[in-house]
Amino acid sequence: MASRVYPRQLAFALPHTESLSRDNFLEGPANSAALALIDAWPEWPSRTMLLAGPEGSGKSHLAAIWAEQSGARATSAHTLAAANVPVEDLREASFDERALFHLLNLAREDGAYILITARLPPSALAIELRDLRSRLRALPVVSLLPPDDQLFRALIVKFCADRQLAVDEQVVSYLATRLERSYAAARQAIELLDSEGLRQGRPVTRALASELLGNS
Repeated sequence: MASRVYPRQLAFALPHTESLSRDNFLEGPANSAALALIDAWPEWPSRTMLLAGPEGSGKSHLAAIWAEQSGARATSAHTLAAANVPVEDLREASFDERALFHLLNLAREDGAYILITARLPPSALAIELRDLRSRLRALPVVSLLPPDDQLFRALIVKFCADRQLAVDEQVVSYLATRLERSYAAARQAIELLDSEGLRQGRPVTRALASELLGNS
């Protein structure tokens, strides 16, 4: 007798839209100084500013807000070209140092504005080009801090909404008390719940969150 073959459950990772508008930015004590900087443009203390903060802290969102209101263009550091600003995700050994130095010089000559985002402040980056190292370390830096409890809970709700996940207060409370208090941890947890809920054909509940994250 032939054995019965059961169909395999497949999950399709459909793209989801994350709004990067000013109205959709979640403000809290951790990012209020950075948001104030964006809102203050063009009245900046320097025409080149640097936002520093951990992964997922909202640097790209803030850069998108500023690019929208200023008409700036954006580029990742590893694809840096002299005509593009803001420069996002500046990390050592991931970009052409001479290209960035050239961009800073052009901006100074033309009176242009540049917004640079990085996970670490310039003093913590191993920059080989001495003139660039000196220039970056002289830049005003606005830091984004880890989220407080209120902002962390709001981030969990936002990340769920971005993926059109319907969750109740039990799920939010469980995640807020169980996860590491970081932007990246919240985003990764929601991605896991979304993919596993879809794969298993289950709604995202506290029970599912406990199964997936209980030993994390």
